[in-house]
Amino acid sequence: FTDQAFVTLATNDSYARGAMVLGKSLRKHNTSKKLVALVGPQVSESVLKRLYDEVRVVDVLDSGDTAHLAMMKRPDLGVTFTKLHCWTLTHYSKCVFMDADTMVLSNIDELFDKEELSAAPDPGWPDCFNSGVFVFRPSVETHGKLLQYCTEHGSFDGKNPSSESLGMIENLEIEIYLSIYINLFDPCK
Repeated sequence: FTDQAFVTLATNDSYARGAMVLGKSLRKHNTSKKLVALVGPQVSESVLKRLYDEVRVVDVLDSGDTAHLAMMKRPDLGVTFTKLHCWTLTHYSKCVFMDADTMVLSNIDELFDKEELSAAPDPGWPDCFNSGVFVFRPSVETHGKLLQYCTEHGSFDGKNPSSESLGMIENLEIEIYLSIYINLFDPCK
């Protein structure tokens, strides 16, 4: 299926290096899907274009929640709302978003068999999902609703919207089908 893609986000050169590792690991394990990198305006696109089928420059969105981010000692996570731009990739029928600091250890194309929105639960927040890996269907309408909701309500922890808040967005059901281990390792191998 060439209308399906793995998507990642690199808002700075450090995350771009991670995106290179992710892209290489997906290629090494013979994915049949396209690879897409969303990048911030200051990220060098040329290196990523060697591995990724599509590199798209997007505006960086900041949660503005410096208090929670400082408490977690992770100010870099404030820009995770930028990943909402993945819903604008409407030339793909289905995508799997993966944070740039992830790496695959085997072929994971079977994630495309899951429904939107599939994600692993966040181990620290039982009513939330971890947005490091999730399955979604691009939609301009969903993108608009997500941006509006996040602008009006922000994030409970400065970085991720809760599954409850995403569930309040009309026509976006949260289906947590993925094992919590999907973000850690494959326990079967």
